[in-house]
Order: sequence, then structure tokens, then C-alpha cells
Amino acid sequence: MEKNMAFTIPAWVPEGAQRYLAHTETGRSIRDIARSAGCHASTILRQIRRIEMRRDDPLVDAALQSLAETHFAIADQRQDFSTSPEEGQEEQFDREALRVLRRLCETGSVLAVAEDMDKAVVVRDTGDAGATRTAVVECKTAQALALQDWITCDNPGRVSRYRISTSGRTALSRLLAEAENKARMRNEFGMADAQTPFQPQASGSSSERARRVRYSAAESPLVALARRRDRDGKPFLDETLVGAGERLREDFELAQIGPQVAQNWDRFLTAGGRGSFDSETHGGRGSSDARDRVARALSDLGPGLSDVALRCCCYLEGLELAEKRMGWSARSGKIVLRIALQRLKRHYEDQVGRDRMIG
Repeated sequence: MEKNMAFTIPAWVPEGAQRYLAHTETGRSIRDIARSAGCHASTILRQIRRIEMRRDDPLVDAALQSLAETHFAIADQRQDFSTSPEEGQEEQFDREALRVLRRLCETGSVLAVAEDMDKAVVVRDTGDAGATRTAVVECKTAQALALQDWITCDNPGRVSRYRISTSGRTALSRLLAEAENKARMRNEFGMADAQTPFQPQASGSSSERARRVRYSAAESPLVALARRRDRDGKPFLDETLVGAGERLREDFELAQIGPQVAQNWDRFLTAGGRGSFDSETHGGRGSSDARDRVARALSDLGPGLSDVALRCCCYLEGLELAEKRMGWSARSGKIVLRIALQRLKRHYEDQVGRDRMIG
């Protein structure tokens, strides 16, 4: 008898979807899957029915179809299924999920997905019938989020609008905690000397320390500051300043330069790095025009202002963390950020007619 073969699928695929595809695409019986999983057949049946009922969702249906064509085309009943062991694959998915879910947590944000389009966009309602595009998302990422049940759509159509679900918010909390732990490890082992004076005291419970954060870590620092009021009762950041920051973020997203910039952080955050930043060095990925616009904007801001703009607008880094990493005093970051946004707004006003927004 031929020996069973292992057939790998991506690690992010939910367990129920794995078993659904094993049953529908390979013809394995429910009892056979239950024996392999070590559970009752009724449990497998409920999982399969639950996935089947969700196929009315266009993203879920597309995700299952793609997985079937890519990972189950040569499958048969002799094969067992396991998650893919490829290093970095799950980490990349978590990073993208964190980026998108944080944007969807902002008030009035939806993920808009049009039929036959390779990319989706996160759009935030700004009031007065206005909207701002805050993120560009690969459709495969959107499909994965839908299959995970982290985003839901009440009325699918030619343009489907998805909102973050309860399970999506739970997943976001977990991803934020994991990202915070990784950042803390990097600080302790990579930047220990620079960070020591600014580390919080170890006393107090984790829940008490969490309440000291001045705004939700799940949302953009700009959106949080826009809700604050100054001494005169006016918004700390008006809509034009938030729009300038969102414009920088949009160009950053369109350029798809996040991973490359993160790998060369110090070079990009120095005058020499900004001056020598060349879109051709990134292999032509994303939009070279968008990369040029990001480079020009940061160069115009200059050292200090460009640092806080890149961290808070593009990487959505919290003000507290930015203050610590840059060696600033507490609560000074919001003032510097506002100055940076004012300068950024003036930069874009000077670019009218030359650097127009896409769309």
C-alpha cells in the first residue's frame, strides 16, 4: 500500500476551513477526518456546515476557491493535511492583519471590495459626506481576514463593504500584544542603553499599566488627537492636518515600501538616507511616483519632524513609544507632531498641480 503523504496548507487557514476543503475537495469522509482529528464526527459535520453557509460571502468563497486550486488540486484520500511550515509566512500574515484591523477600528471605517479588482481599500467617513482612503489591501489578504471571520459584510454586492467583527477586535488585541512583546524584546536586547531612562516602572499590574495609555493603541494617533481639545475648546488637530497625515500614509501604502524601509530604518531617518532614497533600489515594487512623493515630503520636513511623521502617520506608532525612542520628554510628542503636520500641510499645498492625489 502506498504511504500517506502530507499536504501542507497556509498556517493562517482556520481549522474548520481545512477540514471543509479536505471533505469537499478530496472526498474524504467525515468519519475519516474525525478519526484523524481525534474528535467526534458531529463536530466535523458542524464545522463543514458552518463554512458552507458562509460561501455567500464573496471574499470567503474566493478564499476557499483559491485554496482549493492552489493546495488541493493534486490531493487525494491518501493524503493527510498540515499547516505550512514555511518560516515567516504566518508572521507576514499577522503583520498585514494588524495593519488592516487597526485601520478598521477607526470610527466610520469600512473595507471596500469591488468585483474583479486585485486590491481593496479601507475608507474612513470624515463627515459632511466626505471620506478618506486610509489603506490599500491586497485582495488575498482581505480574503484571509474574511475566512478568519475577522471582517463581515451585511450586504454583498458589486462593491461589498466589510466592517471589523467582534472576533476581529479580539484578534487585534492579541496581535497588538504580540507586537508589543516583540518591540519590548528588541528594545531590551537591541536598544537597552538608550531606552533605560524611559522604561515604565515594573510596579503595578498589567491592567493598571494599560490604563495609563492616553489613547487606544488600536487606532491611528492622528484620529485620537483629532478628538482632543486645546485650551480654547478647539480640536487639537483640525481636519486639514489629519488629511495631510493621511495623505502621507496613503502614498506610503501605495508605494508598498513598508518592509524595505523597516529593514533600513536608520538610513531612511537620516539626512543622507533621505537624500539618496531611490525608488529603483526597491525592484520597482509599488508605485515609484508614490515613493518619490513620500521621499520629497519627508525631505521637506527635515530631521526630527520627518521622524515623528514617519513613525506616527505611516507606521501608526504610538506617541508614547515615539517619545521614548527619540529621547523626548513625556507629552512633547503631540506638539512636535502637530508642527510636523502643519509643515506637511504646507508642503502639499505647494505641490498642488504637480503631485495630485490618485483617484
